[in-house]
Amino acid sequence: MAEAKAGRKTPDLAPSNSQGGSPVAAKARTQRSVLGHCLKKVTLTRPTFCHSCSDFIWGLVGFLCEVCNFMCHERCVKMLSSVCSCRTPSAIRVPVAHCLVPAGHKRRFCCVCRKQTEGNSALRCEVCELHVHADCAAFSCADCRRTHQDAALEQVKDTFHHHWREGSLGAAARCEVCRRSCGSSDVLVGVRCEWCGITTHAACCSSLPAGCALGRLRCMLLHPACVELTSRNFSRKQVYRITEDCSPDQDNSDDVDPSAALVSKDGQSAPAEAGKQSLRVFDGDDAFKRGSFRLVSLLRATTNEEVVEAALRAFYLPDEPQDYELLHIGCMQRLHGDDSLNHRGPNNRSSLKDAGSAWLLRAKPGDTEVIKVYAGWARTAETFVSILVSKVSTSKSVLTEVLVQLNVQDKDASRFSLMEVLMSSKQVLKQVLSPQEKILDKVQEIRKVSLRQMNQTRFYIVENVNQKVQVNLLIGELPPLLAKEEYSHLLQEHMAVKGHLVMVKEVYSSQGALALQISGFSEAERIYMLAKDTMVNNRMLTSLLVPQIQAERLASGVCPLLVFVNPKSGGLKGRELLHSFRKLLNPHQVFDITNGGPLAGLHTFREVPRFRVLVCGGDGTVGWVLGVLEAIRHHLVCREPPISIVPLGTGNDLARVLRWGSGYTSEDPHHILVSVDEAEEVLMDRWTILLDAQDISEDGRNNEFLEPPKIVQMNNYFGLGIDADLSLDFHLAREGEPDKFTSRLHNKGVYVKVGLQKISHSRSLHKELQLQVDNQKVPVPNIEGLIFLNIPSWGSGADLWGSEVDDHFRKPRIDDGLLEVVGVTGVVHMGQVQSGIRSGIRIAQGNYIRLTVSKAVPVQVDGEPWVQPPGHVIISAAGPKVRMLRKSKQKQRKASAGVKDGCSESPSSRDGGR
Repeated sequence: MAEAKAGRKTPDLAPSNSQGGSPVAAKARTQRSVLGHCLKKVTLTRPTFCHSCSDFIWGLVGFLCEVCNFMCHERCVKMLSSVCSCRTPSAIRVPVAHCLVPAGHKRRFCCVCRKQTEGNSALRCEVCELHVHADCAAFSCADCRRTHQDAALEQVKDTFHHHWREGSLGAAARCEVCRRSCGSSDVLVGVRCEWCGITTHAACCSSLPAGCALGRLRCMLLHPACVELTSRNFSRKQVYRITEDCSPDQDNSDDVDPSAALVSKDGQSAPAEAGKQSLRVFDGDDAFKRGSFRLVSLLRATTNEEVVEAALRAFYLPDEPQDYELLHIGCMQRLHGDDSLNHRGPNNRSSLKDAGSAWLLRAKPGDTEVIKVYAGWARTAETFVSILVSKVSTSKSVLTEVLVQLNVQDKDASRFSLMEVLMSSKQVLKQVLSPQEKILDKVQEIRKVSLRQMNQTRFYIVENVNQKVQVNLLIGELPPLLAKEEYSHLLQEHMAVKGHLVMVKEVYSSQGALALQISGFSEAERIYMLAKDTMVNNRMLTSLLVPQIQAERLASGVCPLLVFVNPKSGGLKGRELLHSFRKLLNPHQVFDITNGGPLAGLHTFREVPRFRVLVCGGDGTVGWVLGVLEAIRHHLVCREPPISIVPLGTGNDLARVLRWGSGYTSEDPHHILVSVDEAEEVLMDRWTILLDAQDISEDGRNNEFLEPPKIVQMNNYFGLGIDADLSLDFHLAREGEPDKFTSRLHNKGVYVKVGLQKISHSRSLHKELQLQVDNQKVPVPNIEGLIFLNIPSWGSGADLWGSEVDDHFRKPRIDDGLLEVVGVTGVVHMGQVQSGIRSGIRIAQGNYIRLTVSKAVPVQVDGEPWVQPPGHVIISAAGPKVRMLRKSKQKQRKASAGVKDGCSESPSSRDGGR
């Protein structure tokens, strides 16, 4: 989280039985203060587990932190290593904002208050394992994974460290050091590295090497040091291309919800107990304007210092109460000395009026402050110097003093600047201070606006580098097949781009897309937002922020995995896979294919010399990726990346042939990635189908041209007649009510229903077409459907060709350069093939097919159906064979083998399968 608040004292690390105040306060207050925890001995009334060692707390006594609800044994107090939520800002290495989205209904634990987050009010980070209540999100800070380098900041080449996240680990998790259990499904306990996946106790972390080896998936993971992205004010969702409809943003996720403050974590109202009074406390002017307060409940016989201390705990501030005061909003009346809640002043008025009265928590002004200045970006959290500032201290004088303390006073202070960084959970904001900026006034102004904001603010010394800003955008949905000059004219016409700041780096004319390099944040942000509201030829443009991969920094032997996920496939399973892969890998290598299509990912990986592709979706999604890859192949350094599949569709015939299964059944995503890494490469034929619609007269001459020829690519099979007719009816039903077609079982049920309606259908297809195979005329038997097979799987896994040996035909292979021509006599025959009772009618094999169709007929290519007018159909090989990944028959290495690779178990198994 963010750094400890500059210039305020932090609690002592040594145990203490009193912190000032009255004897009553000393007795009731915290008994021990360790790593920011305000630990108090409490009597347990229900079964409780230790948050440090995960063991059950036997007996009636435990130690509870009054700030973050941390609970532990008395014996564990001496060896605590997990800091309190009020001190987590100081542990941040590089501040990175979270990408918070609704968490759903899974049981997790809040990383701020450590209570359960089950329910609609919970949020989760789309990139790391942070889970938090909506009203606690404002007190979490920017401790997300660092997934890329900021090209606008100084780059420091140091050891790649583990990124530890506390909980939520399943009960089966084991410590990498002591091999004892370090997880629990009952409390927030144990830590896990979000890169390599190892788990350990918080106290055992120091025994592990500081460097992270990235674990079992290191050979397919895109290292953050290889990715550059300059984003500034772009939100985290824009950086990771997360669509708003998939993960609706909550604009108040960084604010304190006043209504949420009145509700306990179990969803029940939290009324004031008998003898207590509730106060509404604001932490600054900004919170008061927005009506965002925290509710503090205290006994009436409570001193001023205890009230201030309770208010500090409510806002997770690690400071001493004597440095703060409470002001009553309205009359700005102060609490003085040992005034209590029920004390009446000289005017016979209560010092803290009626229940629910509003108070403002303020820091007492001083003539001096002590601030921490961090020595450069991306250094360790301990690399800072403490500077005493007064009313005359400026940014320039602070820089000079910092250089002296760093023993680099020989360097010119004018070469450096002081940067203010706000590390909130939602966004990291950077501001370079002017040399004459009054630092004391700056600090006091921030505190006046928000004490929480000051607690999440750091100061950095950065070297002045005139590095050119370059923001990369991909603009899509433009008219296809235009020249570069025509695309530039369209941009100028619709968005008035500034030509001296915008450069067209790549033109994907077949896809109607442009890659722009923009030298300026303001222009980049303007084009990004304007493109989303611009329509060209009745099509709304798309705009994506894309990173730059530095291919020369990739380690030898690394073959990054490019992941495409169709969240609309497989019900909600596609969306969950998208979320899982973003956490297991670098989110910059995981793409939602419905947001910008496959082009966004392929463009990002265009300079990577060797990579693999994983497509999560149905056969149509796989065909989409293969089609775009074929169209832009000449733009890629790696022109033929091998492709693997996670089957999320209804039929999944290609996935069956390549052993990826008949459908995704909630398999562990980590195991999927291991299977992809161990898969073997195979070649597969692809075919081009030319559909030339013409009016064919009885004498065979072309009388009238109907429409221009259409060219489509085919990977699995091409069908005419009854097979395509069923697919067309199913397709129309799904388009009419798409919300009902989220289950694979339901989809197959609808398909069967459509088939039963056409069981008596008769068309005599053989009378409507003429077939030539390899320039030889082939007689067509009495059939209702004609299918051309490229793979030995059809209609959700049926073997249409059959396994019988026939001397007239070769055994089919996906790379033999031949198509199998098969016929079916009707719906009953198709049902028998699906049941395995019969096979289709073998007609021919060949690599060049020519059909002449005399009437309009339903056709379908890889499950995409339409009605084709009469004319000619020509099928031929589509250039080079494509490289696919086939799942290995060998069993995956056991978990014990994974220990040698730095990852003992998969994240899902450690998480108890939740």
